[in-house]
Amino acid sequence: MRGVFGLVKKFHLVAATALIALVAPFASAQDAPIKTERYTLKVETLASGLSSPWSVALLPDGLILITEKAGALRVMREGKLLERSVLGLPEVTVRGQGGLLDVVAHPGYQKNRLIYWSYSAGTSTEMGTEVARGRLSCEGDVCRVSDVQVIFTQKPKANAGQHFGSRLVWDRNGHLFVTLGDRGRQDDAQNLGNHIGTVLRITDTGAIPADNPFAKREGAMPEIFTYGNRNVQGAAIHPRTGDLWAHEHGPQGGDELNILRPGRNYGWPVITHGRTYGLGRTIGEGTERADIPKALKIWLPQSIAPSGLTFYTGALFPEWRSSLFLGSLREQMLIRLTLSGDTVTAEERITGFGRVRDVREGSDGALYVLSESTGKLFRLTPTK
Repeated sequence: MRGVFGLVKKFHLVAATALIALVAPFASAQDAPIKTERYTLKVETLASGLSSPWSVALLPDGLILITEKAGALRVMREGKLLERSVLGLPEVTVRGQGGLLDVVAHPGYQKNRLIYWSYSAGTSTEMGTEVARGRLSCEGDVCRVSDVQVIFTQKPKANAGQHFGSRLVWDRNGHLFVTLGDRGRQDDAQNLGNHIGTVLRITDTGAIPADNPFAKREGAMPEIFTYGNRNVQGAAIHPRTGDLWAHEHGPQGGDELNILRPGRNYGWPVITHGRTYGLGRTIGEGTERADIPKALKIWLPQSIAPSGLTFYTGALFPEWRSSLFLGSLREQMLIRLTLSGDTVTAEERITGFGRVRDVREGSDGALYVLSESTGKLFRLTPTK
C-alpha cells in the first residue's frame, strides 16, 4: 500500500510526553452496538485521542501498551491511559510508513519484564527496520524501559518510506518472527543476500536458530525464514498446528493470506495477482508457478490493505472459535474469516471502527480493536 512521504522527524523518546485525553479508571465510553452475523457487539472505547496508533499489546500483568507511529509508546493501567509515554526507547526515524510500529511481550514477561518493539531507524535518506528489547518498569504514573538492546538491524537500509512490515510474533519454541517489507525495492525480495521482502526468525537475543532454513547457506542472510514477501503487516501462530499464518499487501489488488513454511519463496514480484498502480498492468511472470505456494485467500480486484491478525480461541464468542480476524485499512472494517482446516470458507465484514490497524484477543475472551483513523482502542464483547 502506498504511503505519503513527509518530512523526517526524529524523536528522542527519553523526553517524549503526549497530552492525550484520559480514560477514567475502570470506566469506558459506550458506543452504539454493532450487529454481526452471529452476535450483537457491545463496543466500549477504552482509549481515545491516540495519534496514528499502530499496535496494541495486552500484557499478563494487566498493562496495555499502544504504539503511536510518531514515536510514543503509551501505557494503559487499570483502565487509565497514562499521560506520559514510556521513557528510554531508542531514537525513531519517522517518515512515510516508518515510525514506532509493533510491540509484544516476551513469553516469560512475568519473570523478566522484557518487551520487544519494531521501529524504523536511520537518516533522512537511509532507513531500515530495527527490533529492540528492554525491561519495563513503572513507578507511579511514570514507566520506562531499561537494559535496552537492539537485537536486529535490517540490511541494507533503503531510501523509500514505505513497506516496513514489522510485525513481531513468537513461535511455540520462544523464537521471534519479524516481518519485513520490500521497501520499494521489489526485485530484492528474490535475493537471499539481503533482508528485503522477507520474514525472519531469530532467538529472543537476536541470535540465529540452528534450524533456520538458510542458516548454513553461503551468501544467504541466516535470519531468513521465508522470502518473496511484499509487505506482511499481520501474522499469527495457529493455535492448534503452531504454523505461522500471515497476510500481506498486494499493490493494486492481490492482497494474500498464506501459511508461511520455512525456506519457501512466496513469489513477489515474480508471481502475483496484483497489478501496477493506476494503469493496472500485470506484474512479473503470472499468477501461478509450481514452486510458489498458492495463497489461502486473495483479495481482488481491489486491495483491502490488511493489518493485524489474530485467531480467536476464547469463551465469550463460542461461535467465533477458530475464526481468523484481521483489520482492513482501505475498507475501514474488521474482517472475520471462517476456516475449515486450512481452507477459508467465508468472509464477514464488520464496519464501524474506521481504519483498523491491529486486533488482539484478550485473556478475558474479548476482542481488542485498534483504529488508526479514529485514534481509539475498542473492546468488543457480546451483548447479554
